[in-house]
Amino acid sequence: MNKKQDLYRTISNNTGGILYKEKNSKFLGYAYAVENEATIKQHLDMLREEHSGANHVCYAWQLGVEETSYRANDDGEPNHSAGMPIYGQIQAFNVTNVLVAVVRYFGGTKLGVGGLISAYRSAAQLALQEANIINKTLEAPLLLEFDYVSMNKVMRIIKKHSLPVASQKLELKCELLLSIPKSELARFKSMFNSLKQVIVKE
Repeated sequence: MNKKQDLYRTISNNTGGILYKEKNSKFLGYAYAVENEATIKQHLDMLREEHSGANHVCYAWQLGVEETSYRANDDGEPNHSAGMPIYGQIQAFNVTNVLVAVVRYFGGTKLGVGGLISAYRSAAQLALQEANIINKTLEAPLLLEFDYVSMNKVMRIIKKHSLPVASQKLELKCELLLSIPKSELARFKSMFNSLKQVIVKE
């Protein structure tokens, strides 16, 4: 893995209630930054509660960076007319760790499968356009254990390479948890392993 592969795109904020109308049907697009399926379920439960009078709450999500998983749900609309068009927009924007949901209020006129595909795709697109899309770095944890006397040597490397410290315990026996870009993990492991009296754990 190189530095470019460390980078992935996601959204940094949630967007909601972006309206798209088609023949009196209202489609409300929502996009959420998510890390796991439990959070996804919470957002969907809240949407269904907030829009208890809606006809459908259709959605798609994608999680993961190196290995991705996804789901698309039509929520009673004709097969592949809602969930997959929404998921297509997640792919088009090339984002992950994201949930996009579209709430539909039926306006009395049937749109047909083609009309539904277009409407759900458009609502999903609007929700993602409203979101702030950012690049993030895929990181891996590196735990250092050492005696206080080794502190200066350890901190010199951390400061020189601007490594983020996730947590620390600085006593006679010290522990530092670092977040290392995944592509750089082997290099920094080797660097800290070369220091005497420093134990390196992943």
